[in-house]
Amino acid sequence: MSIDKQDVQKIAHLARLALTEEGADQYQHSLSSVLALVEQMQSVNTDGVEPLSNPLEMTQRLRDDIVTEENRRDAFLANAPQTEAGLFLVPKVID
Repeated sequence: MSIDKQDVQKIAHLARLALTEEGADQYQHSLSSVLALVEQMQSVNTDGVEPLSNPLEMTQRLRDDIVTEENRRDAFLANAPQTEAGLFLVPKVID
């Protein structure tokens, strides 16, 4: 699939981009190359290929879920202008 200069100008207009004639020619070539690559990639048979979450097939190391700091909620709430039942009260923003 190739893209023509009118398509490039329409895309530039929709994206609110100022585009010169020389720029339109360059973008036409670049976008056509990208679309050709996408078409080439779509032609690859991927039947039976499972999606990868990590190409290295490694497991992520997770740290132990242990508390490393003391609870300072009361100290933080003491700095707030208004609190109620352990929560910060803020002005209503949306009606």
